[in-house]
Amino acid sequence: MMETGSVSRSAEPDAPRARPRARNAEALRRVRSVEALRARNTELAGQLRAAAMESDDAHMTRLLSELLRFHGLSKGQRVSLQLEALLNLVHSLRCVALTDVLTGLYNRRGFMQIGARLLDVATRDVRSAHLVYFDVNHLERTNRTLGRTAGDVMIRQMGNFMRDLYPSYGVYEVLGRLGGDEFAALTTCPQYASRGAIVLRAGTHPPHSGDLSALSLSVGVAHFNPRCPVGIDELLASAEQAMYEHKRVTGIASSEQTPHPV
Repeated sequence: MMETGSVSRSAEPDAPRARPRARNAEALRRVRSVEALRARNTELAGQLRAAAMESDDAHMTRLLSELLRFHGLSKGQRVSLQLEALLNLVHSLRCVALTDVLTGLYNRRGFMQIGARLLDVATRDVRSAHLVYFDVNHLERTNRTLGRTAGDVMIRQMGNFMRDLYPSYGVYEVLGRLGGDEFAALTTCPQYASRGAIVLRAGTHPPHSGDLSALSLSVGVAHFNPRCPVGIDELLASAEQAMYEHKRVTGIASSEQTPHPV
């Protein structure tokens, strides 16, 4: 009797061996499903951003409907993924709201917001900063004589020039298109805030179109003293005033008011 009982007890663990394997396989399947849905979340955020920029309501509705129809997950997992996707969407739309579509630089709102943060950091670290205000000369003439498409090319050319001029943008510099032909850069590197060097480099920067000449710029610079800090609005106004003074001294203002034959 004891031997029989001993044999039956030793045989008991063999019966449910398949159950842990099944549970492990199910857990692995769920992990892979979550990973696949997380990757799809990233795609959804990009597609929703594009649909929002194109004002494609029907496409946005389809994408949002997919977001709300995640299957094969627990309620907690589904809610977590949906929140993650919505946060990605909000971040993407925030980027759109702060970015100039034509150049990819910050628009005025983005420049002011991010620039204010940079000045806060400069004040905390007792570090100087420099705001450079640019005006692209002759843009109106280009639009008038060569058309809006050529003017857009000139604006993109300016955006590329600024990226080349400020290689640390996004870290130590904030770059923006304030509107029309006006741009600005906020930098903590004094070597990138020399008006003469900027104008000289712009004149040698190759145009991206054979119909366009090299960039002609009017430039103003305002300096930020961390021991006597001012707001981004005041600093921008000072740089803009310096830019108009440079335009006046070089005679660009009067020449741009003179009609040119088409």
